[in-house]
Amino acid sequence: MQVDAFWKHWKVSEDPFVAEEARDDPIYMRLMDANTAHPEFQKVFGQPDKPAAAVVFGEKGSGKTALRLLCEKHIQAFNEKHPNERVWVVRYDDLNPVLDNFTHSTRRYNQSDDKVLKKFKLIDHQDAILSLLVTRLIDGLLTDRDDIQLPDDAVERIRKMPRNRRADLAVITALYDQHHTGQFSTRWKAVRKMLHLSKFPILPFAKWTGLVLAAITVLALLYIKLFVKGAPDLTTKGLIGLAGFGGVAGLGYWAWTNLRLWMAGRRIGAAMRTVHRTAGQVRQAFAEIGRRDLEGVPFPEVDDHDSRYQLTGRLLDILRDLGYQGMIVLVDRMDEPSMINSDAEKMKSLVWPMLNNKFLQQDRVGVKLLLPIELRHLLRREDADFFQRARLDKQHMIDRLTWSGATLFDLCTRRLQACRIDGVESVTLTDLFDDDVSTTDLIDALDQMQQPRDAFKFIYQTIQEHCSNVPQDQPIWKIPKLTLNQVRKQQSQRVQELQRGLTPA
Repeated sequence: MQVDAFWKHWKVSEDPFVAEEARDDPIYMRLMDANTAHPEFQKVFGQPDKPAAAVVFGEKGSGKTALRLLCEKHIQAFNEKHPNERVWVVRYDDLNPVLDNFTHSTRRYNQSDDKVLKKFKLIDHQDAILSLLVTRLIDGLLTDRDDIQLPDDAVERIRKMPRNRRADLAVITALYDQHHTGQFSTRWKAVRKMLHLSKFPILPFAKWTGLVLAAITVLALLYIKLFVKGAPDLTTKGLIGLAGFGGVAGLGYWAWTNLRLWMAGRRIGAAMRTVHRTAGQVRQAFAEIGRRDLEGVPFPEVDDHDSRYQLTGRLLDILRDLGYQGMIVLVDRMDEPSMINSDAEKMKSLVWPMLNNKFLQQDRVGVKLLLPIELRHLLRREDADFFQRARLDKQHMIDRLTWSGATLFDLCTRRLQACRIDGVESVTLTDLFDDDVSTTDLIDALDQMQQPRDAFKFIYQTIQEHCSNVPQDQPIWKIPKLTLNQVRKQQSQRVQELQRGLTPA
């Protein structure tokens, strides 16, 4: 019997249990609410207007990404209800570009990935997070993207900010904006225009004035040598000397300032290892911001966490003027970058720097770490000094994201009902099985699956097994208890082997 015929009989429009990844699951996207969330969702989510840290460990398929997506939806709903108390979301879940930049900056000779990752520090995470935030903010200010929730008068609010705050945004943009790095000049010009930081262009003026005066000096000397008989008078000598001095001074000032800015760009570029920023781009931007606006700015330096904290604080002050009272950083998929490839030790090198109490307890910042369970096993081996730095007792930690059989039963039933054809009477998971299969039997079976992905696989495989054993011309619409028990035994063994690392999925 075809599986489609089975679902058609139960008036179900699509297979509720075929999806394995939350971000690619249209059924979950329709169902996202408190009834489909893990029971400890509120502990992770907290209060949007008071962002706080959370550290969650979970198996593959336990619902970490689903938690992240649900957090995003709840924050969006909160922002719509509180337009002047919004929370900015930073999705820190795709580390491939971050690691590409880091590797390009730090790899030497034929170093292995392990050695490169051991150089990864908290400042590298701070730079990457700031870059994601700034790039998205500038995208929202310069374009009309619907997915970026900025107030309609955001540009006007920016222009009404005090000059020092607009200067801060200009500097932070020059450092961290990563949109189309090949088009830096065009984008930077648009940012400068928006910020109204126009100033007297001293460097171009010094350059062209110096060139003009130098050219006048050379031409005057040639003219005197070729066409003037006798020595020029004192006034002529003085004017030529003055022009020559002005030309040398102007070109010297231009060259020296450019050299200083280029050296500053080199130093800053070397310090920001996860952000692609060239010395030339920094030199161009800083030359157009002006010395007065650059004074007192905490530029990123090597191994300097405080400058990143200060830049984060200044950026949050800017966001506050736009109606955002804080930001939440959602950290997910730490095992997926190609450089990590689910290696626990590599993940440790990447994640451990973030387990820092000062970083996790920043004012107006809530960092939500959704981490693979393998890191929980490694965490148990750390010493007292590590736990003193991390202070995980203050971080709303969930030791393991587990699901009960009853919760999984409710989740599966909700998915089944979500796929029912409109106007048709609802059906529960128990209705799909023979009368001798009780709700308790199904709850006990789902309890052995332990998490949503494996629960969905179990139900999916049970239906597949039933349909493959029933002829099309003699359909049986209810699944017998024997089939349930056979698949239950197979799937529970698979889950146990998966937890022991004996099978990949």
